[in-house]
Amino acid sequence: MTNPTRSSRAPGATRASASRLAQLLAQHQNELIAEWLDAQGGARAGASEIRRQGREFIDLLAAALANGDESVDGRGFEAVRAYLADLSKTRAEQGYSSSETATFVFALKGPIFSRLRADATDAALLGEDIWYASQLLDSLGLQTVEAFQRGREGLIARQQQDMLELSTPVVALWEGVLALPMIGTLDSARTQVVMETLLQRIVDTGADIAILDITGVPTVDTLTAQHLLKTVTAARLMGAECIISGIRPQIAQTIVHLGVDLGNVTTKASLADAFRLALQRTGRAVVRTAGPASGGGSMASPAPGTPRG
Repeated sequence: MTNPTRSSRAPGATRASASRLAQLLAQHQNELIAEWLDAQGGARAGASEIRRQGREFIDLLAAALANGDESVDGRGFEAVRAYLADLSKTRAEQGYSSSETATFVFALKGPIFSRLRADATDAALLGEDIWYASQLLDSLGLQTVEAFQRGREGLIARQQQDMLELSTPVVALWEGVLALPMIGTLDSARTQVVMETLLQRIVDTGADIAILDITGVPTVDTLTAQHLLKTVTAARLMGAECIISGIRPQIAQTIVHLGVDLGNVTTKASLADAFRLALQRTGRAVVRTAGPASGGGSMASPAPGTPRG
């Protein structure tokens, strides 16, 4: 991409404009910051914060220009680019918009142009200096927007990962029995998180049975079924048996229509049915301890003839 600060003017003219701009930034820093602060009157950050950031930015910009590197892509501007990238990332995480972030750079145009006009003694040089300053700040502003977008995309990716982890809770229903209720669409990324979370819980608890409840999964297609089978296979390799619950009539018909072979995977219509089967396979049974009138309930106990676990 062509650098916006490059033009058809002679290199010497560009270097001279860069040098004059560096002197202006150094000599009128306080006035520029005050006017710059007014131009960002609606900014979320406080005046002291904007003043500090403005002073740091102007110092870096003046140093880069004074080193004789008039192009923002040059090595002399590395510190300026790094500062704006860090500022953009921070503002993206704080909830700023891209326009609010870019205004940090673009708002400096007005104060610089006013100061250039006030100090000008030659109309031709004034035109060159304003053109150079405009192109320089435009380029830096665009880089700020690009850095902001990268920061926002990174933030969204982290939030999505956090949501994936929160949406795959593994619950211990009973000793040796885990349940993983799944809600929403299953894709490759989420399946990987499901698999890692479930396998880690199997290792941590030493569970013998894991129930995958898909009651909250709206549809089951070939890809979803393959993801479930991968999870079941991985759990078996860890020594745990899997039961898939939440097979509604519509899902059962879809699986048959697609010709998906669930193999020897045990399936149940509801989580309650799957839990009952899991208790049986671990040598337990659900029995009523008292009648309804006595306020008693049910509890899981070892099945007759089964040693207590």
